[in-house]
Amino acid sequence: MSQATKKPLGSVSLDNGVRVGVAPRFIDEHSDPAERRYVFGYRITITNEGDRWAKLLSRRWTIVDATGQREEVVGDGVVGQQPELAPGQSFEYASFCPLPTPWGTMEGVYTMKREDETRFDVQIERFYLVAPNH
Repeated sequence: MSQATKKPLGSVSLDNGVRVGVAPRFIDEHSDPAERRYVFGYRITITNEGDRWAKLLSRRWTIVDATGQREEVVGDGVVGQQPELAPGQSFEYASFCPLPTPWGTMEGVYTMKREDETRFDVQIERFYLVAPNH
C-alpha cells in the first residue's frame, strides 16, 4: 500500500451514540523487518455522544495482514478496564498490534451496555497499519 494514495490511516465511527476515533502509528523502535516483525501502535478515543450512560464490556478485533491472513482477538474491556461513560464523557487508551508484514488493517466491535442492562454493539471502522515507505 503506497503512502502516495493519501488515504487517511485512522478512522472515526459513530454508532449508537458512541464515537470511536482511532489514530494508528508505526513503532520503529520495536519493529525488526529482518525478523518479519512490524509493530503498530494505536490511540483510541471513545466518546459518549448519546444522552444515556454506557459501559464498555468487551471488544472484538479483526486483524488482516498484507498476505490476507486474518486473526480475531476477543476479550473483556480494553487495556484491562471496562470504562463507564456518562453522556459527554470520553475515555482514551493506547495499545499495539504486531504484524509479520509491513501493512495490514484492523476493524472491530465494542459490546456495551446501558443502565437498564440492554446491550448494544459499536462498530469500529477499518483503519490501516502501514510502515513507512509501504
